[in-house]
Amino acid sequence: MQQYGLGPNGGIMTCLNLFATKFDQVMGLVEKRLPELDYVVLDTPGQIEVFTWSASGAIVTESLASTVPTVLAYVVDTPRTTNPVTFMSNMLYASSVMFKTKLPMVIVFNKVDVVSHQFAETWMKDFDAFHEALDEASSEETYIEGLTRSMALVLDQFYSTIRSVGVSAATGVGMDDFFQAVNDARTEYDETYRPEMERRKEGARAAELARRQRALAKLKRDMKLAPDAQHESAVSQAQESAAQSVAAPAATAAAPPAATAAAPPAAPQAATTTSTASVESDQAK
Repeated sequence: MQQYGLGPNGGIMTCLNLFATKFDQVMGLVEKRLPELDYVVLDTPGQIEVFTWSASGAIVTESLASTVPTVLAYVVDTPRTTNPVTFMSNMLYASSVMFKTKLPMVIVFNKVDVVSHQFAETWMKDFDAFHEALDEASSEETYIEGLTRSMALVLDQFYSTIRSVGVSAATGVGMDDFFQAVNDARTEYDETYRPEMERRKEGARAAELARRQRALAKLKRDMKLAPDAQHESAVSQAQESAAQSVAAPAATAAAPPAATAAAPPAAPQAATTTSTASVESDQAK
C-alpha cells in the first residue's frame, strides 16, 4: 500500500494480481506433491467479491480445476448466522460463488462447538421453519424481511443439491463428515465438471480455428484483389496523362499563325514537358 499509494481494497487487488502472475509456480508445487498427498487446501482471501469476481481469482480457480479435481468449501461462521437475515445473506453468497465457478461445493458450518448448526440444516430443509424464525426475529414486516422470504423460495433448488456439514476447527468435531462430503463432491467433479470443461475447451478450440480460417480467407481475397487494383491505378494514370498531352497541342493550334510559324518545335516540346510533369505528378500521388 505504501509502495504504490493504494488503499486497503486496492492493496488486496494488487496482491492478488501479482500472485496470479506467479500461480504457475504454485501449480508446479501442487503437481510435485500430489503423489504424496490426499488433499491440498488453498485458503482464499476472505473478501468474497475480491476473489470471486476478479480476473485474477478466475485464473487461480480455473488453473486448479483444469489440472486437478477441485471442490469449493464455503466456510460459515455459525454463531454469527443465527439471525435469519444473516443466514440468507450467507446462502446468497454461497450460491453466487458456486454458479460463478461452476464447481461442486460443500457448505461448512464452523464453530459448532460454540453453537450447533442444526438450526441452519433445518432452515435449509424446512421452508416453514425458516419463516417462523424470521417472524420471531422481527416484530414487523420490513423490506428486508420480505426480500428474505422471497429469496428462501428462490434458493429451494439450491438447498436440495448442496452439501453441508458442521465442523469445529478447535475440537475436530465433524471432520470425518467434511472429508466424506469432499469425496462425494469429487465424484460430482469427475461426472459433471470435467466433461463440461472438456466441452468448453473443444468449443474454444473450434472458435479459434474458425477465426483463423476467416482471417486466412480474408488474406487470400486481399492478395487476389491487389494486382487488379494496381492495374486499374496504372490505367487511370495513363488516361490522365494522355488527356493532358492532347490538351496541350490543341491549345497550341489555337494560337495565331505567326507564333506557330516562328517557333514550330516549341509546341511539341511544351506538350512533352507537360506530359512528363503530369506523369511525375501522378506517380508522386
